[in-house]
Amino acid sequence: MNKFTILFLTLLLALPVAMKAESAKEKRDDTRYLTGAVPEVDGKVVFSKEFQIPGMSQAQIYDTIMKWMQERLKENKNIESRVVFSDEAKGTVAGIGEEWIVFSSSALSLDRTLINYQITVTCKPGNCLVELEKIRFTYRETEKYKAEEWITDKYALNKAKTKLVRGLAKWRRKTVDFADDIFMDVAVAFGAPDTRPKAEKKKKEEEKTTPSIVAAAGPIVIGGTDKKTDIKVTTAEPANTVPAATLTPATPVGKASSDMPGYVEIDLKQIPGEVYALMGSGKLVISIGKDEFNMTNMTANAGGALGYQSGKAVAYCTLSPDQSYDAIEKADNYTLKLYAPNQTTPSAVIECKKLPSQTTPQAGQPRTYVGEIVKLLMKKIIRLQQWK
Repeated sequence: MNKFTILFLTLLLALPVAMKAESAKEKRDDTRYLTGAVPEVDGKVVFSKEFQIPGMSQAQIYDTIMKWMQERLKENKNIESRVVFSDEAKGTVAGIGEEWIVFSSSALSLDRTLINYQITVTCKPGNCLVELEKIRFTYRETEKYKAEEWITDKYALNKAKTKLVRGLAKWRRKTVDFADDIFMDVAVAFGAPDTRPKAEKKKKEEEKTTPSIVAAAGPIVIGGTDKKTDIKVTTAEPANTVPAATLTPATPVGKASSDMPGYVEIDLKQIPGEVYALMGSGKLVISIGKDEFNMTNMTANAGGALGYQSGKAVAYCTLSPDQSYDAIEKADNYTLKLYAPNQTTPSAVIECKKLPSQTTPQAGQPRTYVGEIVKLLMKKIIRLQQWK
């Protein structure tokens, strides 16, 4: 058997393995990268995220953002990455960045692109808006692309909007991940925990294994200014990043509730991750009153979050400017009910004692209420195993 025959047989045997690997890649869940994953404003790609930081003044938020942006852009060790504009009175900071996005890396090859972008942050009392735009790619030194003609729904999705176009898929995935990484950095700068897997905090060369808190739609509420405080952050608006299947909590560990049959009371020092996931993709309803036939119920349209302040578990709920807030203003206690998608009974029930507000509500702005969690109940779920 000559060497050419041996080479041919080796390639033939390796082909099924390669095809299997390629098939596995094709079966990946790209739900979070489909329609709307790359937002456009007036035909331009603009990733944006609003952060609500109750209790912080515009000056405090501005100082935090300025320090973060200078350090974040300096990490690139590139003179082209720097703060280019700042206006403390208006609360505006803008910078330009240039860094690498790695598609794949091995001992024999490195597939990556240089990304250029502009980041602008607008600070106001209690909140800030982060915008990532003017994204450009330089690939193999000579190939140059604009985000608008490379990763938008028009070019990167098939006609049915159900799949990523093969040649552009890696660009869209990694750019969305890059934006999420920037937003996570901002959240961490304000004291939120870093929920990224350790190996992916800066170099995301592998696919994400857990959803980021910043991937959900709507504003992010960060519940405190003490960066030593362990604060969990998420939103309470629907998001495509967390499949509905992951929101069905397993039977939690705790003692059975005598007040609500079928529910288990949870240790407030060990709040399960499923509750945070529900905050990110479920429906948050505020119930005021004890008589179920005479109580006020409202949805927290602008989101919610869980966290810890001074060692105590707290819950945040935010009403949009158009919602009535009289009932919750007058209440000393209320209950938050978290509903998983397509469910009619709450998967989690959180009893709260309202805490005094640290800021004066402003007309036309969302109102955030903070409550000390008195009791947390989770619904029991019985999982059935299918025997083969």
